[in-house]
Amino acid sequence: MDGNVLLAFGLTLLAGLATGIGSALAFFTSRTNTKFLAWALGFSAGVMIYVSMIEIFVKAKDALVLEHGDKTGYWLTVIGFFAGIVVIAIIDKFIPSSGNPHETKTVEEFHEEPERDEYARLKKMGVFTAIAIAIHNFPEGIATFASALQDPSLGIAIAIAVAIHNIPEGIAVAVPLYFATGDRKKAFKWSFLSGLSEPVGALVAWLILMPYLTDTMFGMIFAGVAGIMVFISLDELLPAAQKYDQTHLAIYGVVSGMAVMAISLLLLL
Repeated sequence: MDGNVLLAFGLTLLAGLATGIGSALAFFTSRTNTKFLAWALGFSAGVMIYVSMIEIFVKAKDALVLEHGDKTGYWLTVIGFFAGIVVIAIIDKFIPSSGNPHETKTVEEFHEEPERDEYARLKKMGVFTAIAIAIHNFPEGIATFASALQDPSLGIAIAIAVAIHNIPEGIAVAVPLYFATGDRKKAFKWSFLSGLSEPVGALVAWLILMPYLTDTMFGMIFAGVAGIMVFISLDELLPAAQKYDQTHLAIYGVVSGMAVMAISLLLLL
């Protein structure tokens, strides 16, 4: 296993385990810094959108054009891009609303005592959320792994963006499970485990996709990754950022993320 593969696995693992940071925040802080979280989620969206459209989509197109010519290559890139969106949208569609990781949670909710008859519902919600996030994070793991494998600097940026957006997901798992069970360790464990599907996604990508990684396969995967990341940014990160703070902080975060990504890519030229 070469260094790039190990780095790609490591980045995917770190990004996935950021869900544990979310649950830890719920345990050890009494208030959510909603302004910072809104900005950070916007920043993550900015990184993902910029790198998807400016870097990943272009690399996918270059690989496919090289193999199939200008017209067919471009068509395949567009098809791969929207196929990625369709895949993540279908996964999202089948997640029950009670366990949807898009439902933002705050640390304050961790310190509010629920009604007695709420415990069973909260336990079910927490478990559903953990399962939903695990399913949801699987293609993100493939995206992070594939990006890091092709371009380590790109993979680092994507891993950071994914990790930021996994933090509130960790809170979403930990809050209901803690109240349902009264067990901090169990709440943390479920939150932590829900993020492990990202390195599992990376493992699947390595075991199944790597042996068949032709230029065409690479181009289609990268185009799909771009679509997945754009969908996540528009469907998850920006709405969550807006919920945490109603001002323009989320948009400032988006612009900051794009600017940082643009500068980092320019410095690598």
